Amino acid sequence: MAVTKAPDFYLISMAAELVDMHPQTLRKYERLGLVRPHRTSGSVRVYTHDELDRLRLIKTFVDDAGINLAGVERLLSVAEIALRLRPLVRRDRKATHSAASDRRLAEEVDALCRLLGLDRAREER
Repeated sequence: MAVTKAPDFYLISMAAELVDMHPQTLRKYERLGLVRPHRTSGSVRVYTHDELDRLRLIKTFVDDAGINLAGVERLLSVAEIALRLRPLVRRDRKATHSAASDRRLAEEVDALCRLLGLDRAREER
């Protein structure tokens, strides 16, 4: 029995179908910078599995949580920083400290605080 492997990329019509969105919605999300599909040399949008996962997450934020697109953009930025922090924190637990990893961890935490507006809140006090 032959095992059929899922394709590594999808054109906009198939991507839209897989995430249960209209292709125009995918174009809008690209215009807003929420997703960044690859482009072929003929400028055709190509979506990867990672982009489909991101679109599903956006759909959950919008449809289930009722978050507007500005809020979605902010949450996606927070999620990206959290994903960058995860390996730094895991490495930290293994007690392999270095000045570079400590500096990187501090930079990421600072970026997260700025994104959440925590710096402004402290300045206003």
